[in-house]
Amino acid sequence: RTERIYQSLYEDEEKTETFTLHDGPPYANGDLHIGHALNKILKDFINRYNMQQGKSVKFVPGWDTHGLPIELKVLQSMKSSERKDMTPIQLRKKAAAFAKETVEKQSASFQRYGVWADWDSPYLTLQPEYEAAQIDVFGKMVLKGHIYRGFKPVNWSPSSRTALAEAELEYPEGHISQSIYVGFDVVETAPCLAAYSGDLRIAIWTTTPWTIPANLAVAVNERLEYSVVESPAGHGKLLVAKELVGNLAAKLGLEEGQELTVLDTFTGAEVAAGTTYQHPLFERKSPVVIGGEYITTESGTGLVHTAPGHGQEDYQTGLKYGLPLLSPVDDGGRFTEEAGAQFEGKNVLGDGNTAVIEALQECGALLKQDPYNHKYPYDWRTKKPTIFRATDQWFASVDNFREEAMAAIDTVKWTPEFGKNRISAMTSSRSDWCISRQRTWGVPIPVFYHKETGEALMTEQSINRVRDLVREHGSDCWFEMEVADLLPESMRGEADSWEKGKDTMDVWFDSGSSWSGVVSERGLSLPADLYLEGSDQHRGWFQSSLLTSVASEGVAPYKHVLTHGFVLDEKGMKMSKSIGNTVDPLQVIEGGNNKKKDPAYGADVLRLWVSSVDYTTDVCVGPNIIKQVFESYRRLRNTARYLIGNLFDFDPTVHTVEYDELPDLDKYILGKYTELVAEVSDAFANYQFFRASQALLRFATADLSSFYLDIAKDRLYISAADDARRRSCQTVLHVILEGMAKMMAPILPHMAEDIWLNLPYDVPCKSVFQDGWARADYPPHQAEAWAKILLLRDDVNKAMELARAQKTIGASLDSRVRIHTEDAELVALLRSLMGDSELKAAPEKSNSVDDLRFVLIASQVELAESAEAAFEGCDGTTVAAADGLSGCSVGVSKAAGAKCERCWMYCSSVDSVEALPGICPRCAEVVARK
Repeated sequence: RTERIYQSLYEDEEKTETFTLHDGPPYANGDLHIGHALNKILKDFINRYNMQQGKSVKFVPGWDTHGLPIELKVLQSMKSSERKDMTPIQLRKKAAAFAKETVEKQSASFQRYGVWADWDSPYLTLQPEYEAAQIDVFGKMVLKGHIYRGFKPVNWSPSSRTALAEAELEYPEGHISQSIYVGFDVVETAPCLAAYSGDLRIAIWTTTPWTIPANLAVAVNERLEYSVVESPAGHGKLLVAKELVGNLAAKLGLEEGQELTVLDTFTGAEVAAGTTYQHPLFERKSPVVIGGEYITTESGTGLVHTAPGHGQEDYQTGLKYGLPLLSPVDDGGRFTEEAGAQFEGKNVLGDGNTAVIEALQECGALLKQDPYNHKYPYDWRTKKPTIFRATDQWFASVDNFREEAMAAIDTVKWTPEFGKNRISAMTSSRSDWCISRQRTWGVPIPVFYHKETGEALMTEQSINRVRDLVREHGSDCWFEMEVADLLPESMRGEADSWEKGKDTMDVWFDSGSSWSGVVSERGLSLPADLYLEGSDQHRGWFQSSLLTSVASEGVAPYKHVLTHGFVLDEKGMKMSKSIGNTVDPLQVIEGGNNKKKDPAYGADVLRLWVSSVDYTTDVCVGPNIIKQVFESYRRLRNTARYLIGNLFDFDPTVHTVEYDELPDLDKYILGKYTELVAEVSDAFANYQFFRASQALLRFATADLSSFYLDIAKDRLYISAADDARRRSCQTVLHVILEGMAKMMAPILPHMAEDIWLNLPYDVPCKSVFQDGWARADYPPHQAEAWAKILLLRDDVNKAMELARAQKTIGASLDSRVRIHTEDAELVALLRSLMGDSELKAAPEKSNSVDDLRFVLIASQVELAESAEAAFEGCDGTTVAAADGLSGCSVGVSKAAGAKCERCWMYCSSVDSVEALPGICPRCAEVVARK
């Protein structure tokens, strides 16, 4: 950071192309987990790659800093006496301090992951300029008619005492509700049911018995058929959907041989034509009405208990028939006086629910109580069940701009493609967005209410006045300033007639406005080039951002949306602190208390793990996986160290060998390197980082370590410093090392910078990121021929292993290799690579690089006239043509001659130079030069 490399890259005025990856804000509450690491490191890969493409990339990290979890953390840290006397503004001050402290801790962790960002100027949703931009978005939606106040059922959390959005709900496994079947006595019958007047009950089923006191209708599907059935077990005559007669009979527990007798069948439309019933607990008559397609025969009775104050479909049906909104439940989830004295004060999710069931039992209306395991909404913060409850709330009318939102979805690229289907389905089916919350810590809804009439005041002038004050003072001003100071100047004389609203905005509206509060406010490119978050954000941040942007601006806030899956343990299980299978990213980097058990792997190993997984699905991590990743990291690092070590005396400006003068082997490997650059570039461009890391590892391991560098040892260590064969090899190493450093830089920035800083020659810039992306345009060279040689090399190595096992040879250079093939083309190829039979100071038949002796790392290589000749003198140290990969017969035996003490090759001319005993003529010439 002291070098300000990152800042210099995005502040470079010569860069005309920009790239904006807009950061979705993590919640400023607690420590980071491995999912946070996956997310931020993926973003860093993309940002660093785009920097290397010459683009100006300013990444502004952000945090979501309002909302209930922070408010609860603050309250939980205080004594009850302190909580009792706390004012809203005091709570807000403490919440802000807590959020900022958490941001500092999380920021330090993100930076420890090696993430480049504008850490000195992050965005926080509590910043005045951000809050003002959010209010501006809200104001535009108000002026376009998209915001309204309504009394309607919403998801309500009794444990948090606030309304919740769908994105704030979770549906844990294992929830069991006490479902009930109830019989409502019919009072007035439709003409079709006249024959059963006075002797018929409507069978309904519900998983929320506590809503029975609010029942105002029973809904049927006009296209379904309903039967009047008679029970032999004293239940009387019941009305039930024809397809569910058998289901009801099973639930009622009829004895063996008994069944419900069908007396008549009618359509739903006929049944609803005038039928009413008596509420079993109150003196109230209610109608049978026609509902919608939500009424099916998948479960229950096909007749739906309808409480407009406690369900979305119930509410819509209630609007259709002018039913009142009865919701006898208070903010804490307890029955109010409207529910009747016998229920008042009881908890609807506890003793109140039980009391309703008991009351139905006592009056004879309960047909059956049946535990029912199903998915039920819980408050994602408190982890406690929620209810549907009618309250006065502020809503964004999604219906007003749904078509525009759906059209905007089509303009965006979604990766993976199923993301488009997910957000389309959620957007097309979502109800109006409840954006008000009954909490203190948040951005206030800038509304004033008339003290006498309750009329809401939200005009362009009043909203803009609050927006400007918030920009100057922060949203605390709403709680600190008098109404007269908050109203537009033209209305200050009326201040005594108005009071401030107490609701704050849904935190999803907070973060969903970030395209305005950050991307637009800070002059970044809008729509943003990319949003990248977890797949759960199709119903969260992606959707809230889409809705606010479309509603206020008419366009999507992003061009491309990329999603990643969740992180699981090594067994594919969800991570949980209680189970003990979590992975702390900082522990991966810095190690645990016991370094032998939990070693410090460093940030690059964590990043290499991120690059190794297909993040578009759920990914796994654990100690064993990290250990494997570390081994891959070591292979890359050791390869880089080897390359650097062999360039210690290489100056690219002096020693570079022109491409046309390079041996075929070097041209071949540069062709392979060009393929690597193309593969890695394509992988990064398509955000397929696992392809990039696999390609780099494969090239380092298979093409370099196992082949080219293995062969190159003789050129690098045995040749004279300025020999052409050595300088040509160094030329290749120089090209590949710099290129690989650049290509691994987005994934392994610390290793890449380490390589760059340790290059043993002058480089044009301080950082590898300042030198751009890897470039390579070397053509493929003799790829087919070298592919055949590589197969032959595999067969030779196999035969050498057999010889080594029999102790015929030790090192590879102890061997003589004989080869036979019937393939004329291959014979010609092998002959072209045959060097001198003896090592010479000045080779006559080869360039000492494209020579089978060096390619196969054998002291002697001979072409045999037959397989038998190839196998001569080789007792069990052979590979037959049919058993190998190359189609050649290969035999390995002990090399002839004496071993050169310097190059370790065998030849008959060792000791031929009297002044230099023990070495071959080739080595003698090199030594003599020194």
